[in-house]
Amino acid sequence: MSKLNEMVAKFPQTEFWNDSCSCRELAFAIENGGVGATTNPVIVGNVLKKELPEWEDTIKQVIADNPTWTEDDVAWDIIGKLGSKAAKLLEPIYEQTHGQKGRISFQTNAKYYQNKDKMVAHAEQLAALVPNSQIKAPASKAGIEAFEELTYRGVSINATVSFTCAQAVAVGEAVERGLARRKAEGLDTSWMHPVCTIMVGRTDDYLKNVVKAGSVCVPSEALDLAGVAVMKNAYRIYKERGFRTKLLVAAYRNYHHFLDFLGGDIVLTITSDWQKKFAGAEWMKLENNIDKPVDPKYLDALKQLPEFIKAYEPDGMKPEEFQHYGAFKATMNQFLGGYDSLVQLIRGYMIV
Repeated sequence: MSKLNEMVAKFPQTEFWNDSCSCRELAFAIENGGVGATTNPVIVGNVLKKELPEWEDTIKQVIADNPTWTEDDVAWDIIGKLGSKAAKLLEPIYEQTHGQKGRISFQTNAKYYQNKDKMVAHAEQLAALVPNSQIKAPASKAGIEAFEELTYRGVSINATVSFTCAQAVAVGEAVERGLARRKAEGLDTSWMHPVCTIMVGRTDDYLKNVVKAGSVCVPSEALDLAGVAVMKNAYRIYKERGFRTKLLVAAYRNYHHFLDFLGGDIVLTITSDWQKKFAGAEWMKLENNIDKPVDPKYLDALKQLPEFIKAYEPDGMKPEEFQHYGAFKATMNQFLGGYDSLVQLIRGYMIV
């Protein structure tokens, strides 16, 4: 039995997803207890680069069948096709769990992160692709507003580009407002499964860069636990407030991002390479660690950093500040660049 299977058996409330829409990778994840998957333009671009022989004919056919389409139209159609194929592998889990597992996340166009209405409209288009969809959008101020509206409309959301406790709390509150509006009209919510991502590894990455550029000395061990501390604080608040939304751990950088969350009613979205590392790590002792706090000496060291305080405290930032946080800016630039790369790949088949 792999360590992933062992984890699922020991802590069924701690679920894990495949952090990709590659069917090859998803099949491995499902064999090891995985119950979800995700897409975004960066992920789709990476899958196409690895598996291009399998998708090249499809790309050419979409272009041939739609001579008036732009490269963006083709790109989003291919995103939908990759995600829909992976969704089929998860559909039995979705049906068995009445929508609580077995979903695949589609991400709205990153360029819409300042426009609630565009995010909502694109989210509804993506949600209609498959029954077991979950829709990602950035946790900007406009994104928080979109999460309430999408929840009201019956769309299960996945807040992304999220690194802080303040963002997570704002997401949880927005979903509660959307659910309340929906219930007030007698609309069903039983199959809905909202989640909020905290990209713990990217929180670490950002704070390491802050320390590198600054004059404060922080132990490397503390910096490897910064995202863990943020997530554990958000998890505590979520449980205290009874939010329906489930927290999701993303952006793996070290084993803490796996072991420190075991036992939690939480989602771990793990790339295939990290899954394989964890699956074969016989040295790992799987214990209930979710309520074990980060060592106070490391937390005190991190609290020297104002940028950590912004991430750690539930009121560390206001919604209008979310998109100006360093980790948000770095990740949005990567997502936008990844989308540009995907469009360039499509362009190579259109301009011939």
